[in-house]
Amino acid sequence: MRILGLDPGEKRIGVAVTDPLGITAQGIDVITFQNLDSALLEIKVICQNYQVEKIVIGNPLNMNGTRGPGSINAGLLAELVEERLEVPVELIDERLTSVSAERTLISGGVRRKNRRKVKDKLAAVLILENYLASL
Repeated sequence: MRILGLDPGEKRIGVAVTDPLGITAQGIDVITFQNLDSALLEIKVICQNYQVEKIVIGNPLNMNGTRGPGSINAGLLAELVEERLEVPVELIDERLTSVSAERTLISGGVRRKNRRKVKDKLAAVLILENYLASL
């Protein structure tokens, strides 16, 4: 069973997917979008290509556990994805995954310009790995 992990942002969505056995997570794409409909279409194509059976979306809660604008947007994305793609969706707490991804890239010596290209994808991998670890 393949699971898709999404790290939603205002302009980009990091995308990761598990291997066919659902054991490991690999980053596959960063979706840059102008509107939500175009992003949903790209997510749908990815789901079909990888035969995804479940989607996990990062929920960027505030440090005190409350919902801010990012969390509200993640919830709306989850509702739309589940409704339009007819795939089960689960929100998972993703506090600090983007920070962790950034630190990992910095410690790996990745230049700032190149970090922007892969940070969202790496954050999606971390979200998916956290979800797999919780199972």
